[in-house]
Amino acid sequence: MSQWIDKAGRRHVGIMVGGKRVHRILPASASARDAKRLEAEIRAAVGRKNPNIPSDPLLTDVMTLYLDYAKNLRSPETARFHALRIGRWLHGKRASESRAVGHAIVDDMAGHYAAATINRSLGTLKKALSKAWIKGITPVDYSTHVKRIPENNLRTSYPSVEQVKAIADHASGPVRAAIWIALLTGARRGEICKLTTADIAEHELTIQAAYTKTLKTRTVPIVPALRPWLKYIPLAVNFEGLKTGFRRAREAAGLPRIRYHDLRHACASILINEGVPLEVVRDVLGHASIKTTERYAHLQVGKQRQALELLGKITQEITHDSSNE
Repeated sequence: MSQWIDKAGRRHVGIMVGGKRVHRILPASASARDAKRLEAEIRAAVGRKNPNIPSDPLLTDVMTLYLDYAKNLRSPETARFHALRIGRWLHGKRASESRAVGHAIVDDMAGHYAAATINRSLGTLKKALSKAWIKGITPVDYSTHVKRIPENNLRTSYPSVEQVKAIADHASGPVRAAIWIALLTGARRGEICKLTTADIAEHELTIQAAYTKTLKTRTVPIVPALRPWLKYIPLAVNFEGLKTGFRRAREAAGLPRIRYHDLRHACASILINEGVPLEVVRDVLGHASIKTTERYAHLQVGKQRQALELLGKITQEITHDSSNE
């Protein structure tokens, strides 16, 4: 018998390989289908010169798959940092314990880290487990056992043009230019810092794919209000210099809670409040999906209210005329 269930309800798979018995115990959550798949993978591995038979490796070993993968990412050090942050929860734990480990990470990190930060670390674990499954190292895709937590990304207020001006008026020339470029294009800080004169055409500003989060080139029309600030490109400050300069300017303006990235949100907010469709705002901001842009959908309520009030007024007039007949 190659498959059986023990008294504790856990499934076992055992076959003979080269005169030796290969025995694997699946996690309690594994199904009969998982056991059949594992048996098939073990039998397939037997025929290979260097068999890689699925097992239940330590999570610290599994995580090396992600660290190797992270070397080719755009921000390898940041990716590595997110992975190493959860190292202490992985120590001594095996892949089959991923569900409990994921819950422990969330429970211990909650209150100390933002939900988005926790999810980034959980994401590194999920990616490592997925790779282990694809490579046949584990009998089950344990990445599905690790669940991300909800993030509250809904924003209800954004900087006004007056607030942006107040901050810009307290900034140095290059930082002031970066502030207005962000508001007038919706570009991210990293994208603006990497702009060169070669990216500035007569009517369009090109944000190269290598600079963007989605790795897609996008063009932004140059409106008259934007043109005076383009003379500061390339910026005379780097990423960290812009970050510091903006912080000083916002504090001097008495607006310490506004972040540089809020300028991008303000761009979207102003466009939507002026009736620009979400699809157009998506293209301006360079979102990969309309789902991302829909976080601003609540801003359309004001326009909807105006439209319905107009409809209500027309309806009242018709109803009033009918009642007088």
